[in-house]
Amino acid sequence: MPAPTIAAPAALEIHESGDAALRVVATSGNAEADWATVHSLAGWLATAGVDGVHGAVPTYDSVLVEFDPYLTSARQVRAFVLLAMRQLDFTGATVREPRRFEVPVVYGGSYGPDLDRVAAEQGMDAADVIARHTEKTYVIRCLGAPAGSPMMDGPDFPFPVPRLKDPRLSVPAGAVSVAGRQAVIAPATAPGGWCVIGQTPLTVLDATREPLVPYVPGDELRFHAIPEADFDSLAGQFLEARP
Repeated sequence: MPAPTIAAPAALEIHESGDAALRVVATSGNAEADWATVHSLAGWLATAGVDGVHGAVPTYDSVLVEFDPYLTSARQVRAFVLLAMRQLDFTGATVREPRRFEVPVVYGGSYGPDLDRVAAEQGMDAADVIARHTEKTYVIRCLGAPAGSPMMDGPDFPFPVPRLKDPRLSVPAGAVSVAGRQAVIAPATAPGGWCVIGQTPLTVLDATREPLVPYVPGDELRFHAIPEADFDSLAGQFLEARP
């Protein structure tokens, strides 16, 4: 999948978020344009060295700009955001070339306890759910909790996937889950209410590395099914970008 070109910047709304952050929302209505705009804006703010601005966290269609109110003000940061929008060359700008990650997954059984539930709710069988989940390349839209989870648009299912009525107290690291129109991998063990359809044996989070996870928004993931017999032989290997 080529890096998306931003034909034009998305329209923005800027809202104060407490006394130390601004939430900048792209409002074009075009999901790809909004995503590319906020990630380009976050990249500009991260490298511009703006005094008092110490964080720019992009999501699907917005970016949280964090600042030190003792060093700057919401009014000044708003001005920097508007300056960035004028300086970014959206007519030729592209999000950086993505890296590709291949993710082996054991689907169903104890590795994917909600696979049959998802299949029934979608009016499909389990094999169709697996086929839908593995047939597309996913763009990482943003990093979420816990521990840098790669948040992605979900498989092309007929309906949004309902979350569990009773969230699990513990979802294992490597769990491959879906909910709504989204997909995710759990880098670390944590509670969760998404539907777990499989598990990768690869290690996603490494506390001894910097960064802790190997991907960033804009990178791509592709899932492929493996037999349960292969799980142990791959366990402990780290998720790495494909050469």
